[in-house]
Amino acid sequence: MSNSTIDHTSNAKVEPIIPINFLHQIVQLDLNAGKYKHIVTRFSPEPNGYLHIGHAKSICVNFGLAKKFSGITHLRFDDTNPAQEDQEYIDAIKNDIKWLGFNWTGKVRYASNYFNQLFDWAIELIKADKAYVDDLSQEQVKEYRGTLTKPGKNSPFRDRSVKENLHWFARMRAGEFPDGARVLRAKIDMDSPNINLRDPIMYRICHAYHHQTGDKWCIYPSYDFTHGQSDAIEGITHSICTLEFESHRPLYEWFLNSLSVPMRPRQYEFSRLNLNYTITSKRKLKQLVDKKHVHGWDDPRMSTISGLRRRGYTPASIRNFCEMVGTNCSAGVVDFGMLEFSVRQDLNVNAPRAMCVLRPLRVVITNYPKDKVDNLELPCHPHKEKLGVRKLTFVREIYIDYDDFMEKPPKGYKRLEPNGEVRLRGSYVIRADEVIKDINGNIVELRCSYDPATLGQNPKGRTVKGVIHWVPITTCIDCEVRLYDRLFRSPNPERTESSVSFLDSINPYSLQVIKGCRAEPSLSNAKPEDRFQFEREGYFCVDIKDSKQSAPVFNRIVALRDSWTHRDPLRKPLC
Repeated sequence: MSNSTIDHTSNAKVEPIIPINFLHQIVQLDLNAGKYKHIVTRFSPEPNGYLHIGHAKSICVNFGLAKKFSGITHLRFDDTNPAQEDQEYIDAIKNDIKWLGFNWTGKVRYASNYFNQLFDWAIELIKADKAYVDDLSQEQVKEYRGTLTKPGKNSPFRDRSVKENLHWFARMRAGEFPDGARVLRAKIDMDSPNINLRDPIMYRICHAYHHQTGDKWCIYPSYDFTHGQSDAIEGITHSICTLEFESHRPLYEWFLNSLSVPMRPRQYEFSRLNLNYTITSKRKLKQLVDKKHVHGWDDPRMSTISGLRRRGYTPASIRNFCEMVGTNCSAGVVDFGMLEFSVRQDLNVNAPRAMCVLRPLRVVITNYPKDKVDNLELPCHPHKEKLGVRKLTFVREIYIDYDDFMEKPPKGYKRLEPNGEVRLRGSYVIRADEVIKDINGNIVELRCSYDPATLGQNPKGRTVKGVIHWVPITTCIDCEVRLYDRLFRSPNPERTESSVSFLDSINPYSLQVIKGCRAEPSLSNAKPEDRFQFEREGYFCVDIKDSKQSAPVFNRIVALRDSWTHRDPLRKPLC
């Protein structure tokens, strides 16, 4: 992957500053010291929702680290909560990882593969008097745990004998008790300043069908009890997670040091990706879906990888974005504009050009012969000859965009106006001679004339200020265009006041659907996920779900330039 990029506004090369990855330094030191012959990392999501942009960074970190040092990466689902998990999420996660350009080593792994071993280790802790069955209710467990400023207190069941704990745990395993009746807890220290060490829960009763193990189990291990031991079973050398798990590391190590595990991996933390104007809580993302504020997990306004893909973001743009953000231990908020900048860089270099008129206005070229047709060839990309050319016919009647004509234009206006001239992209210079209006005074047609001597991309001897896009009426195709904007008005929708819901920050104009658009005929061959730069409109992608060859749907990925900061997000866009 090259670090060299292009500034789309000037075509000048830009060398982004890629931050130093501290994990690279750690791994290099471990390899130099002979601690490991090769490294093994893992990406271990919980299958309780779709992956989002924050997970994309974690994927890039784990798979990228292994790739740099010729190691391997496992994909493991930490599936310890069947009540919230689903095969749909598992399939989506696998698809997202592959789409981003990464492949895991070996078969897909599940924490549930290790349930038998984890159960045996729980017995091992009970026999060592390091775990006990607690009959306190969920509310009581929380109360006894204390707070960040107040120590916890021992459960009245903490001093049960080993024999009693083995007895009650066996009955939990046999399914004799309802959900929540009892839990198995580690016996550590209820006075610890680290609240995670105050006798954390190891097993809960949950009579739920598991997508991998069926009805075999009615007790399920906690994430904290599962995670480190699963790493040990798989031989993970570097357990990489985000900073919110830093306080869990002592517990991670306590379990490993207390059990007869095959190895003791080391946990390292990096800062999670916090992106403004974005939600990355899976619970809140699910709320958006369930309450139908969006059209599913892959809605192009969502921060999910599936949503970004459907919007039109490329795998390379997301990988480059994650690299630009860097991997460090400093928590901070990344501006959404950086993600948009990354996709613009990629598409500016790789996206073919095309013309699409979003708000068609009929133009009749009065001095152009009715039976005349000019067969034109326009380059698919101004700097990539290998992308070839696209064919276009110039005829007497064409469409231009309604916004490209004004009867009383402001100073500096460079498009079409009464008695003014513009160049039609790749064809002729035209002059507006007459404006036709309906009975309500709305402009419905322009009568123009053309200069036959001005045909071509860059004809000599004639200069006009403006160049506008157009399509021929006879061969253009009908299409639908969806203009997407940021889903939230607030830069910190997840950090709202307690009295305000993040839902109140939803941008009511995050989606504008424009039907009856007209596109050049070359786009009739566009396939789902094909991306284009619509000249003067932005970058667009053929929608994966709703597009048909007879009626394509184009999603706007991003505008040509960032205009968000230059307008009031509460103001309805002009479309």
